This record gives sequence, C-alpha cells and structure tokens, in this order.
Amino acid sequence: MLDDTLLDDPAALQRADQDRALLALAGAGARVRTALRQADTAGLDRLRPDGRPRAVLVAGHGSALTAADMLAALAGTASLVVPLPPTEAAAPRGDRAGAPPVFTAGLGWQLPGWVGPLDLLVISSADGGEQGLVTLAEQAYARGCAIVVTAPTGSALAGAALQVRALPLPYVPSAPPEDAPPVAAAEPDLPAEDPAALWSHLTPLLALAQKIGLTQLPYDALPGVADLLDDTAVRCRPDAAAYTNPGKGLAARLAGTVPLLWAEGPIAGAAAARFAAQLADRAGRPALAGELPQVLTAHRGMFTGQLGAGADPDDFFRDRVDEPDPLHLQVLLLRHVPGPAGSPDGQDGPAEVPEEDAGPRSFGVSRAHRLAAAHDVRLTEYASARPDALHALADLVALTDFAAVYLGLAAAQA
Repeated sequence: MLDDTLLDDPAALQRADQDRALLALAGAGARVRTALRQADTAGLDRLRPDGRPRAVLVAGHGSALTAADMLAALAGTASLVVPLPPTEAAAPRGDRAGAPPVFTAGLGWQLPGWVGPLDLLVISSADGGEQGLVTLAEQAYARGCAIVVTAPTGSALAGAALQVRALPLPYVPSAPPEDAPPVAAAEPDLPAEDPAALWSHLTPLLALAQKIGLTQLPYDALPGVADLLDDTAVRCRPDAAAYTNPGKGLAARLAGTVPLLWAEGPIAGAAAARFAAQLADRAGRPALAGELPQVLTAHRGMFTGQLGAGADPDDFFRDRVDEPDPLHLQVLLLRHVPGPAGSPDGQDGPAEVPEEDAGPRSFGVSRAHRLAAAHDVRLTEYASARPDALHALADLVALTDFAAVYLGLAAAQA
C-alpha cells in the first residue's frame, strides 16, 4: 500500500518529479490562453469556411489522438471525426547534431481511400519532425483536401504546411525552468510525453472546430477551460495536504489496486481513456477503461477471477507479515451529471458521489454499483456537474491527470 505521508512531503515530491510533470500541469491553463492567442495571430480568426467538411480527420500520435477522441465526443453523432493513428514504423534517421532519433520520427500514416476534396485533414505534432506526417500532408494536398497543421514554429512539418497551402497553427510547448537539468530516460527513443501536451493539441483543434461549426460550444468555452485548469492546479498543488488535495486523494485510493475506469457517456468515456493512458505513462500502472453499459459484460470476468475481493482460498491463519499486500480491483466511475446553467454545483471540480446518494441514476450505473457490491469491490464515483460538456471534460481530465502524476511520484519515492 502507498504511504500517505509521501504525498504530504512537497520537497520529496519535487525531488522525485525530475521531468517537472507537476509544473507542466500547473501551466496548462496558460498554455490554453497562449494557444488561443497564437492561433488567432496565425489567421484562424480570419478564416471564413465555405460550409462544413464532410469528415474531419486528425492525424498524430500520443495525446494528439487523445485530442481527436475528445473532439469526437464533443461533436457527437452529427459530425464525422476520424482519429488517424500511425500504421507503420521504420528505423528513424539521426539528425546532423548526432542526437539519437526518437521512435516516433519513423512512424508512417496512410490516408484512407475515401478521403477527398470534401474532407479536412488536421495534423498535430509536438515535435514536427515526423517525416510520415509530412508525407501525409502531401498525400492530402494531392487529393484536394483542406489541411490544417499544428506544429512547432520552424519545424519540418511547419515548413511543409506552407508547401501544401495548409493553415499553419503553432504548437505551444511547455516552459521548463532554466536550471532544470536534462533527464536521462530509461528508453531514450521512447521518452515520456509532456502530461500537459494534450491542451496544446486540443486547444487549436477545438478553436478550429468552433470556427467551422463542428461543435456548438459557447463563445467563451475555451477561455473558461483555461480558468478551470488554473483552479484545479491550485487545489492540486504539491503543498496542499492530501486530505484537501483531490488529486492526491484519488492517487491514494488507487494505490495497490488494479483500476477499472468506467464511464457513463462519451464525455466521461474520453476522460476515462485519457486516465488509463496517463496511469500507464506516468504511474506505470495498468488500468482498463470502458463505457457503460457494454463495459459491464466486458469486465464481468474480472470480478469472479483472482483479483476479485472475495474470500481468500488459502489458509486464513497463516502468517502474512512478510507478504506484500495483494492487489484488488477498484472501480472508478466517471460521470457527467450537468446541473442547471449558472448553478454553483460543480464549481470546485468533480465531486465524489456518496454511495447513499439519492440522485437519479441510469440503470447501467445502478447495475454497476450492484455488481461491485456483490463481489466486495470498492466502487468510487466522481461526477462533474458543470452544464457545459467541454468544461465537464476538462474538469475530469485535470483531476485525473494530477492523480496519475502523484501516484507515479509517490511510488517512485517508496
């Protein structure tokens, strides 16, 4: 089990946080504001689209694809949003400076055969050095697609955007401290992704979607996300005690468990998938994510297997002092339960829903509670009551991002 005192030692957390993940999350709100400002400067505010595209394809890797999934959740079924992951990998070339190439530099993408002049391709990269994305942009240009590219200024991908007459939007990187020493990665060609990179991908993507009518977000929705991320960073700051810090509290709940991340609805589903990816990347923990109701049948076997919290088949009286604590399942149920517009509910982030809560529940949520109770598995429910879907998504993602980082840092100290 996790020693809670590790989470209440800000100095120890800072020492363990070698790649400044907490600092990156604390600056997520500022990155949203900068990305909005730079997107307008790049010409997004002057864009006059001639109708809505038939389909929007979003190509990239890592959190760029997570941003695509979140756009699909926000756009709903009225619009076709297609994440475009890499389909192949080749040995990447080293650069002239002699730096070892990263694995992602050799990835390749393929444009689906049905894509044509009626479609929009969005390419998003935090590095801008993937030759496969440059080739993809050239394919799309040859087929007459409209193209938007988000990449660091001066990168190869940003240069290719001008050649294919794409709308270039700058990628906003994190701002590490000047005295931060380089971090030696265990796998140099597979470095950990900046945990706040999601917002540098998602912000220009949502601003574009708002401009072309793909989503029905309020005009002030994106600036509101920046404020929300700032508020979460204050609540989840390292010097806040674990009993008042929701990120540390959630990390402590998940310690020593195999999390099942369940979600009700596409908004919570996108947040659950993101949390599973962050737990793997930041905490080194496996987690299974899925949406109700189908996740109940998909994960049913987990409750009746060895990880269920039922009776121990071994001798009850044997000495277990020197044995590690066994792993058990923990269900984390994420929900978006919108309150009325202007309601103060949910203004302090997602709230843990008490088991005895008398609020309305769908049949799927009720069945999830009964399944967990029948097998003595703890189920913790977090719900965002924000009326706006984007703000609810940001609410859930911001909390779970901090929880994943804290869980990884505490485990590293232990």
